[in-house]
Amino acid sequence: MTPRHLALVIGLAAVWGFNFVVMQVGLRHFPPLLYAGFRFAMAAFPALLFVGRPGVPWRWVAGVAATIGVGQFGLLLMGMRAGMPAGLTSLVLQVQALFTVLFAVVLLGERLTARRVAGLTFAFGGLALVAFDFGHGGPAGAFALCVAAAAAWGLGNVAQRRAAPSDSLRFMVWVSALSAPPLLALSLLVEGVPSLSAPAEGWLSLGYVAFVSTLGGFSLWGWLLRRYDASTVAPYTLLVPVFGLSSAALVTGEPISWVKLAAGALIVSGVLYAGTRPRQAAPVLAAPSRTS
Repeated sequence: MTPRHLALVIGLAAVWGFNFVVMQVGLRHFPPLLYAGFRFAMAAFPALLFVGRPGVPWRWVAGVAATIGVGQFGLLLMGMRAGMPAGLTSLVLQVQALFTVLFAVVLLGERLTARRVAGLTFAFGGLALVAFDFGHGGPAGAFALCVAAAAAWGLGNVAQRRAAPSDSLRFMVWVSALSAPPLLALSLLVEGVPSLSAPAEGWLSLGYVAFVSTLGGFSLWGWLLRRYDASTVAPYTLLVPVFGLSSAALVTGEPISWVKLAAGALIVSGVLYAGTRPRQAAPVLAAPSRTS
C-alpha cells in the first residue's frame, strides 16, 4: 500500500471512530430511531437519483437494509441513548467480526478452523471483561443492545458477502433508501410524532454521519478495496476503536481504564488472529549432493 493510500485508510478509521462521539452528540437532540431514520434518508437522497440501480438482486439489498440499517443502527443508537458510552461502544461493536464468522459457518457452510476458534475465544473473553466491568456501574440493557447490534451487523455482513456488490457506494445508497422508511415508521410508533426543532448541533451531527461517515466513508472504502486485497485493507478497521476511545476521552471526558485497555487488546487480537491465515513455511531446498 502506498503512503498516500495508507494515510487514506488510517484517516477513514479515524472518521469512523470519531463517528461514535458525533452520534452521542446527535442523540442529545433526536430520539434514536428517528436519528437513524434521518441518517439513512439523508444518505439516500438526492444520491439515489444519480447512482442507478443497485446491480444486485433486491432481496440482498433488503436483507442488508433490515440487518445493518434497521437492526444494527437501530439497536446501536438505542443502546447509546440508554447509557452506553461512545468509546466503549466503538470497542464492543468490533465483535461483529466474530458474529460474522459464526453466521458464515452456520449459513454459508464455512469451516470453523482451530485458529478461528482461538480468535473467537480471545475476543469473547474481552467482551466478557467489558460486561463484567460495565455491569458494576452501567445499565446492563444498554450493553445488551450494543451486543445485539454487533450480532445484527455480523448477519448483515454475511448477506452483503452473498450479494457481492460491484459498486459499494451505489449499494450503500440503496441500502440507505430501504432502511429509512421502516426506521421512520418505527420511530413514529415507538417515539411519537417527531419534532424538527433541534439546534444546529443536532443537524450537523446528522450531516456528518450521513455524508462524511456513510457516503464518503463507504465510497472511499470501496475505492480502496478495488485497488487492494480485502486482507490488506480490512485489518485497518481495527483502528476504529482506538480512535473511538481516544476521541471520546478527549471530547467527552470518557475515562479509559486498564480494564478497557485489556478488553480492547483481547478483542482486537482475537479478531485479528481469527481473520488472518497462518504463514506458510518456506520450502526447504535439498542441499546439492557432493561428488567424490
